[in-house]
Amino acid sequence: MGDFNQAVILDSIRRSEAGLSRVELAGSAGLAAQTVSNICRRLLDTGLIMEAGKETSGPGKPRTILRLDPKGMFAVGVHIDPATTSFAIVDAIGTVLLAREIPTDLAGPPDAAVGAMGGIIRTLITESGVEQGRIAGVGVATPGPVDAASGAVVAPPHMPGWNRVFLRDILAEETGLPVVMDKDVTAAAVAELWTGTTGCASNFIYVYMGTGIGAGLVLGDEVVRGSSGNVGEIGHIITDPDGPECDCGRRGCVKVTCMPQTLLAEARSLGLLPPAESPNPVARPDELALLAQLAADGDEQATGILTRSAARMSGAVSALTNLLDVDQVVFGGPFWPALSEIYLAEVPGHLERYSVTNDVHSVSVVGTRVCTGEEAFGAACLVMEKTFGPSAGQLLLDPKPQR
Repeated sequence: MGDFNQAVILDSIRRSEAGLSRVELAGSAGLAAQTVSNICRRLLDTGLIMEAGKETSGPGKPRTILRLDPKGMFAVGVHIDPATTSFAIVDAIGTVLLAREIPTDLAGPPDAAVGAMGGIIRTLITESGVEQGRIAGVGVATPGPVDAASGAVVAPPHMPGWNRVFLRDILAEETGLPVVMDKDVTAAAVAELWTGTTGCASNFIYVYMGTGIGAGLVLGDEVVRGSSGNVGEIGHIITDPDGPECDCGRRGCVKVTCMPQTLLAEARSLGLLPPAESPNPVARPDELALLAQLAADGDEQATGILTRSAARMSGAVSALTNLLDVDQVVFGGPFWPALSEIYLAEVPGHLERYSVTNDVHSVSVVGTRVCTGEEAFGAACLVMEKTFGPSAGQLLLDPKPQR
């Protein structure tokens, strides 16, 4: 209970841009004033929060404002994509201090590639000048599926040979730091919560437009992960029964109608883009940006590819919004900027037609608040969530008490 209360206080302070006084914290958290005072004293002693001046409101003594101390804690983020792996060091208020990006090594043994990532993390920490004792951990965002219990990635698409690679253990050994691992779509949803304020939606679906497409889920301001940590695998939702055949044996799945690789292949077949350099190329955001530019310049075929993609994606997303009764759909990921103009124009209308809750509430469609190119920031937010985020799971007793 003590850990949960501390997380509630930290989360309340984090969400307030102006900071909060102890009196305001007691009111918002529903805790006794003495409990709040004890927690704040402990957080001040450890350097996680700081006193940021006084504020006068009405009669009585001025109230001391508390804010997160940017230098109180740091996190390292690692985002693994089939094309690139990105790294970032982030402070307690979400400022990216240092970032780096390398091509993902798919040619050599996966264990060796992950070990090399550990070396890059150590180098970044040294270059940043941050004391290792102030780094709370390393967050790793990876394509799914994952085995959350063992900290392994399990045969992700487009990453041949990466079957049961124990990312968490390898990086923990290489860096000497705690490691949190999660799916890239889940990390993106965590980052969306982390950058949001108390006024943002508490229930939303995050649609991640990366090399693959997945969905993260937030209900009641908490990220939902599912029984194995693999919530949001939407690649085989059918969006067009007459569409191309999928490797699952059915037709028109998200995987073969909406993924960037599919859109680029269609553009090449129409002569809109140069031929691919390899038989099964991994899609790149700059290529999709070229297709989007053609559409913006009035090319009807390019516009058709992206408009059909938006309509198909809307069908898949509407199945989720109707099932889960959320208030918002957030699109993001490395390929989102190229799709954003047409998707934001097309998807809201489709969802309104497909929604069964129009008479009760609308479902808004927005783009992510996290800057493109900062996917490693989302991975670092996994560490922030573990440190700052109050979770109802913290209140559960161990079902298997130690004897």
